[in-house]
Amino acid sequence: MLHVERDDAGNIIALHIKAVPGISEQKSIMDEEILEFLNKNVDTDPWVQLLSLSDIGIIRILEDLIDLLIRKNIILFTELPEEAQAKIRERKRVREKIGPDHLMVDDIL
Repeated sequence: MLHVERDDAGNIIALHIKAVPGISEQKSIMDEEILEFLNKNVDTDPWVQLLSLSDIGIIRILEDLIDLLIRKNIILFTELPEEAQAKIRERKRVREKIGPDHLMVDDIL
């Protein structure tokens, strides 16, 4: 879901991936109004932009899914390719620095 910011006339002026104080409206990335806004305001193909917006959430879900599978001993971290292990460790360090913005697979399922 995207958080929608509007002007006084009710026109969309910005889209946010995360909640923003004072903005309560949310819309699906497939909403016609969202697509129209992107068509008018984004230089790239709006479908490419929508895919990019959804990638952030999917990446977090995949990270949390990998953590869950490891915690439940369904997979071993060391079974992953070394490059994947390095990228996961790197992202974990970055997420730890950012703070506890938890989106856990456990909460979704």
